[in-house]
Amino acid sequence: METLTAALRSLLPHDSVITDPVRLRTYECDGLTYHRATPGVVVLPGTAEQVARVVRLCNDFGVPFVARGSGTGLSGGALPREDGVLIVTSKMRRILEIDLADRRAVVEPGVTNLAITEAVRDQGYYYAPDPSSQQVCSIGGNVAENSGGAHCLKYGFTVNHVEACEIVTPDGDLVTLDRMDPGYDLLGAFVGSEGTLGIATKITVRLCRAPETVTTVLAAFESIEQGGQAVSAIIGAGIVPAAIEMMDALAIEAAEAAVACSYPEGAGAVLIVELDGPSAEVERQFAQLRDICSGAFELRVAADAAERAAIWKGRKSAFAAVGRISPAYIVQDGVVPRTSLPGVLAAIDRLSQEHGIRVANVFHAGDGNLHPLVLFDDAEPGAGERAETVSGAILDLCIEHGGSITGEHGVGVDKSRYMPRMFSEDDLDTMQLVRCAFDPQGLANPGKVFPTPRLCGEVPGVRKGVHPLVESGKAEQF
Repeated sequence: METLTAALRSLLPHDSVITDPVRLRTYECDGLTYHRATPGVVVLPGTAEQVARVVRLCNDFGVPFVARGSGTGLSGGALPREDGVLIVTSKMRRILEIDLADRRAVVEPGVTNLAITEAVRDQGYYYAPDPSSQQVCSIGGNVAENSGGAHCLKYGFTVNHVEACEIVTPDGDLVTLDRMDPGYDLLGAFVGSEGTLGIATKITVRLCRAPETVTTVLAAFESIEQGGQAVSAIIGAGIVPAAIEMMDALAIEAAEAAVACSYPEGAGAVLIVELDGPSAEVERQFAQLRDICSGAFELRVAADAAERAAIWKGRKSAFAAVGRISPAYIVQDGVVPRTSLPGVLAAIDRLSQEHGIRVANVFHAGDGNLHPLVLFDDAEPGAGERAETVSGAILDLCIEHGGSITGEHGVGVDKSRYMPRMFSEDDLDTMQLVRCAFDPQGLANPGKVFPTPRLCGEVPGVRKGVHPLVESGKAEQF
């Protein structure tokens, strides 16, 4: 590492190579603080060529590397390696081109999600995927995790809005993957690959035209079960809102403490529904929505953009807000069919009571993407382990109901051990063959996604005994 660090210093400006132990601690985790590791060295390249040269050096020295954007990920996907290089793309934040005629923008990976919309809003356009952290999360990280957001119910995830990516491959080559390329959809494979297939250095995204009309509704229910039933009824009526979000009483309590969002007092759950599109269509859908939500004890309709922002304020702050009511938390990201929402939420409540661990629920109700926040005190002996047990049981519930262990946060290091519960061994071997095709040395974000990663060149199948590379210290088995 000392020799590699010296080579990195000759390649990058002095302030772009970090080895000071105190400064390294800044990068020891992403938004999932439960998992931590101090990186061996941190680099902050400013250009795609610098990223490529850093990756080539890592290959020359056989040292693993991990890419990181703004560090807002929630699955430990950017968890660094103590024996490796952390490549931080936050200096690469230029919007390189805006082409409104073709509804495209070309950006560097460090550009924040919201910055794209802000750059084109006055021209009547916006970038649709909108994670709750959109003010700070970076497009490079969104691509790595295939991030979603509240409005992905109607408009789709990051993968649906990326037209091309310039990437640095795991062996240090600069190549471009384009949606229009014939043959296999390599761009589709890259988006959501969590940094295991390379690092995005330039991203072409699709811009959407701003809708003619937007109507935002807040419905307050006495219980979360009533809210869940309303969600199923809305979709069952053929309405596809831009967003349907839900928060339970504990999540509302946290949001009130953090941002004073003034949601209806005494609500067991609030439902935020946003309709957009042509005025006539929105008006018709709103009439249906009002009838469906007749069981709500309060219904608020935003009169203007300021009131719409006030309704969204509590939901957008929910993850950070739980810090007001709990010293630590684990956020999960399971998915269930919409019709299973009431039963799964009731089961989560039983798990919470059985283990003495509070769970705040805030989620993308429209597509059944749950975000249970498992709250605990990390200073209390055994509390972290109980929280992990509850988190795992919630993912098991999702699988049992025909869902998934992740909808948008990715697998990372946090959920890798649950992959065999969802996929067969043949499935996992096939995925890892794709990974090995991109990264035969296994240096790009190793230890993520798969519970026991195959070493490239190894025959798929159940491993027997210790692999020679593991025994020699050249590879690590998880």
